[in-house]
Amino acid sequence: QKLQEAINVQIAAEMWSSNLYLSMSFYFKKLGYDGFASWMRKQSQEELEHAYNLADYVSKRGGVAKVDKIDVVPQEWESVLDAFENVYKHECHVSSLIDELVNVASSEKDKASQDFLWGYVREQVEEEATALGIVEKLKRCKDEASILYMDEKLGER
Repeated sequence: QKLQEAINVQIAAEMWSSNLYLSMSFYFKKLGYDGFASWMRKQSQEELEHAYNLADYVSKRGGVAKVDKIDVVPQEWESVLDAFENVYKHECHVSSLIDELVNVASSEKDKASQDFLWGYVREQVEEEATALGIVEKLKRCKDEASILYMDEKLGER
C-alpha cells in the first residue's frame, strides 16, 4: 500500500513533467525555434510514457493506479538557456523523487519493485546528462546563428 501510494505520486509527477515539456514546446514554437519545440514535444511524450509504465506496473502488481491533481506549469522563460537550465534542474528533482521510490521499495522489502525502479534510475542518469550537455552547449552559444544551429541539431531527435 505504501509503495502503491508512492508510485501514484510519481505518476502525477511524470504527468506534470509531461505538461512542463509540452509548455516549453509551445514556448519555443512561438519563438520560431521548431527544433527545440520538437525536442520538447518528444520529451513530453517520453514523460507521459513513464506515467503509463508506472500505472501498468501498479496494475500488474494488483494495485490501483490513480491520476491525482496536476498543478499548472510555467508558460514562459527568459531565454532558450533559461528553459534548458530549468529542464536540467527539473530532471535532477525527478531523480530525487525516483531515488525516494527506490528507498520505499527497499524499506518494504519489495525486490521486484526495486528491480523495476532501477530501470528508471538508470534512465534518469541519462536524462540528467543529456539536459546538462545541452545547457553546456547553449552556454557557449554567443550569437543567434549558434542558437539556430542548436535548434536545428535538437530538431533531429
